[in-house]
Amino acid sequence: MDLIRNFKLHALALLVVAISDMIGTQKFGLVVLLPLLYAMVLGGIISLPKLKILNEKQQERAAKFMPIAMLILVVKLALGIGPNLQMLLNSGWALIMQEFGHFFGTIIFGFPMAILVGMKREAIGACYSIDREPNVAIIAERFGLDSPEGRGVMGMYICGTVFGALWISLLAGIIAQTGWFHPYALAMGVGVGSGSMMAAGVGSVIAVFPEYADLIRAYSGAANLMTTILGIYFALFVSLPVMIKLYDFVMGKREKKA
Repeated sequence: MDLIRNFKLHALALLVVAISDMIGTQKFGLVVLLPLLYAMVLGGIISLPKLKILNEKQQERAAKFMPIAMLILVVKLALGIGPNLQMLLNSGWALIMQEFGHFFGTIIFGFPMAILVGMKREAIGACYSIDREPNVAIIAERFGLDSPEGRGVMGMYICGTVFGALWISLLAGIIAQTGWFHPYALAMGVGVGSGSMMAAGVGSVIAVFPEYADLIRAYSGAANLMTTILGIYFALFVSLPVMIKLYDFVMGKREKKA
């Protein structure tokens, strides 16, 4: 019965996936466009109220599928820990310290900007991580996607999907051409825990250092795997609690001044 009731949603989702997959990965110089971007854009168009393709109840029902899909994804990522455990243990401190970079980067640079533009509790979801799929799942389980924190994480997830690959592609290409960093360091840098961003960044770095292509892919893959696996636990037990405490502290100070 549930399948029949939600047949329109399932059919539209299948159609969007099929169209996105048919378009495939497109490269324009250093810019790489992936099917995930097309799916996000098509989904946004379908959900426009003016088109009346989906009503409000159907859109609310579609939003409830998101946490379920995220749980499946997190389980899939968790199943990758065992086979790659030895590689992660042998990867050294460089990849481990990278996670602290993500933590401090999103909080130190992102949180002040979020407060300046007027975000409230949305800043918690938006700034506690780079807000990719596992991070969305954590917020969905802790607060729910219809909460301020859920709106914050989904806002950054959409921005990361639409602009993230483009941004990291351009940034990695520009930095690689400066010659300031070794290609291996650049490879690890683009492994931020997002498949689309990593693919875009790797393409830019390889374009500058084609002779290191295989090793760049290997290092970026290891960094991406490390960030994806450790990032779930780090975000859950470190960055999210710290972000909540920091938000309460800052907002408490502002209320006292007011």
